[in-house]
Amino acid sequence: MEFHEKLQELRKNRGLTQEELAEALYVSRTAISKWESGRGYPSIDSLKEISVFYSVTIDDLLSSEKLLSIAQQENKSNLRDMCELLFGMVDICSFLLIILPLYPNRVGEYIQSVSLLSYTQAPLWIRLVYWFLFAALTLIGTTKIVMTQGKFQNCQKSSTICSIGLSIAAVLFLALAREAYAVVVVFLLLIAKTALLLKCGKDGKE
Repeated sequence: MEFHEKLQELRKNRGLTQEELAEALYVSRTAISKWESGRGYPSIDSLKEISVFYSVTIDDLLSSEKLLSIAQQENKSNLRDMCELLFGMVDICSFLLIILPLYPNRVGEYIQSVSLLSYTQAPLWIRLVYWFLFAALTLIGTTKIVMTQGKFQNCQKSSTICSIGLSIAAVLFLALAREAYAVVVVFLLLIAKTALLLKCGKDGKE
């Protein structure tokens, strides 16, 4: 008997509806429907809850091979979520490019390092481009963290592409504008994001 058939039988033997079982396991009715129709499997934690609720062993519900497969998929999912969170945090660090004294401002015979908030040396349109790039990267990072916490996976790939594209644009623009300190910071953040992508991609294939 397959897992979804066992789950249906256990529920019906208890005289429970899918809604009642969902409340008992603290999951959605949609999740119960998905499991009972054979369109997916519970997480390891949910399997433990099912096992305790019905007073059966996990081995009675699933074969060792399928349990190992679920554990591997869950580990990959957790690793992917961790990488997405770290990626988002790196993007949020772009806010430092606004508040750190990375820009040369000439005052008389002296040159002071100031934040973007006080920077007046460059033309207005260039400073507006800086603001757009850094604010956009910070917003993307915040959005990525919120989506990861909310388990919204649909837009993660597009946000990653936008982030890498904006970072490359920022490096090129800052280099052309000869903003030495700022371009180093943006380049280091880009390297960190690239390393995360390579690391997660490699581990995800193993």
